[in-house]
Amino acid sequence: MVSAITQGIHVSVETTYQPDFSNPQQHHYVFTYKVRIENKSMHTVQLLRRRWEIFDATETRKIVEGEGVVGQQPILEPGEYHTYVSGCNLKSGMGKMKGTFTLEKLMNGKFLEVVIPEFQLISSLFQN
Repeated sequence: MVSAITQGIHVSVETTYQPDFSNPQQHHYVFTYKVRIENKSMHTVQLLRRRWEIFDATETRKIVEGEGVVGQQPILEPGEYHTYVSGCNLKSGMGKMKGTFTLEKLMNGKFLEVVIPEFQLISSLFQN
């Protein structure tokens, strides 16, 4: 698990390779990742957008941007957290992801760019 804190917002990510949904012979590797966003600040915030950079060992880089996370734009009071699970497909069995969340402080409308720490995507074929 990796984690980072930006302006009181703690983001942690845990990844899992999904061999039952992968087909290495067809260069199709499926990973899931569980993200936890915890508001350790003194301000109520709302998650508005996400931006992911996905790197595949085949040297491809993909940018994925959009509103919210898995169709939600959660509001987090101080001390609250939100978790969600999503997935990623790679053409190789190795890669990495990183990104940012855009959150808004609801009391003053100011935006925060929160770091999603870089994490590895490694299939069981490449692990010891």
